[in-house]
Amino acid sequence: MGQHFLDNPAWQRRILDSLPRGVGGVWLEIGAGHGEMTRLLADSGRRVVAIEGDARLAEGLRESARAHPAEWPGVEVVAGDALHLDWEKLAGAKFCVYGNLPYYITSPILHRMFAYAKQIESAHIVIQLEVAARIVARPGRREYGYLSAACQFYARPEILLRIPPGAFRPPPRVESALVGLSPPGERTSLKIPDEKRFLEFVQTCFGQKRKTLANNLRAMAPKERIRDALAACGLRPDARAEQLSLAEFAALYARLA
Repeated sequence: MGQHFLDNPAWQRRILDSLPRGVGGVWLEIGAGHGEMTRLLADSGRRVVAIEGDARLAEGLRESARAHPAEWPGVEVVAGDALHLDWEKLAGAKFCVYGNLPYYITSPILHRMFAYAKQIESAHIVIQLEVAARIVARPGRREYGYLSAACQFYARPEILLRIPPGAFRPPPRVESALVGLSPPGERTSLKIPDEKRFLEFVQTCFGQKRKTLANNLRAMAPKERIRDALAACGLRPDARAEQLSLAEFAALYARLA
């Protein structure tokens, strides 16, 4: 299933030390694997809801929890797909997220996470370093794209650790990173009435990165209206999406939506 298990105890401890340590509350763990981090999360004094998509691994986690209840206090194992489960129903009104994500579903998991933006107190995910660089990239950087804008709309992202391939079994062919996502992001200051439509608009702006905004938005409005909207927002006629801040996207959206 594309999983690389974090089986190095030193890196497990470094990651744990980077997480919120307050007693009480709930951890929602995505991709619990063999429980590499589950037991450590449980030791923090919080309830842990451990989601694992592989049924055999999930049953192994349950057996460990039954056999060693003192080491796995408050752990609930859920076998299922995190993309389709109801996180709020599992974890409650407020929870923190930790996940060692299979690289191929990083973006879908992040978008699923955004659906619970009001419930999530913090999120910490282990992902491919290249994707982490895109998440934290600011306007004007080559890595800045729709994923950057969406993540920064909902949270303040930060690369906390760079993790070498040797920390995992089997080792991936790329470096990884622990990314912290601290809500709220810029959504609170922008106050967009329809956030779903706004992000669809931003995604359209990034439709083809080599094209200008005027070209990417041509299906939304006549070129004269797009030209006037760009001018009213103080943007050049040949502006590209990777140059715009979220505030500038919001201003342009208000004139074109």
